[in-house]
Amino acid sequence: MLVGRALEGDVNAASIVLAKVLPSVKAQAEKVAFDFDPTAPISEQVAQVLQAVSEGKLAADVGRLICDSIARLADVRATEELAARIEALEEARDARG
Repeated sequence: MLVGRALEGDVNAASIVLAKVLPSVKAQAEKVAFDFDPTAPISEQVAQVLQAVSEGKLAADVGRLICDSIARLADVRATEELAARIEALEEARDARG
């Protein structure tokens, strides 16, 4: 019934049918290639991204996404390091009695 209405020119019915049949297209950032050293300190990584943006190798919005990802990774690393330090302090305290 819905397909029949779509074939008769009902735009809403056609929209519903297409939504069920075709997957929705999701925006994706373009793939990029630029000089990047993942072993460099965080500040240097961000500087590398900004350099790529300034040279036109990377769109500004993509550069921001990458910098945001670097910041999130830095937060995770800091949390892991803090947890390790707390664990070491607790072990040292327990060893003293």
